[in-house]
Amino acid sequence: MSDDNAYGIAAGELRQFIEQFEQLEAEKKDVSERQKELMAEAKARGYDTKVMKKVIALRKRDQNDIAEEEAILEMYKAALGMA
Repeated sequence: MSDDNAYGIAAGELRQFIEQFEQLEAEKKDVSERQKELMAEAKARGYDTKVMKKVIALRKRDQNDIAEEEAILEMYKAALGMA
């Protein structure tokens, strides 16, 4: 296999990786835009989107981690007379 032929194969493969990555970036942008539209609709219907985003983040986390964090928060609030 000559160097020119190997270069052509590598360049073609590289181009495929780059084009696939660009396609994924475009898809990611589309999904992000749809998420923004969805939150705008929820806000228009009276939902608090900031709280919704917090709920979404909590649903991704482990329940034990959440419980531990909430317990520490309550302890700190009690120590500061906020509870």
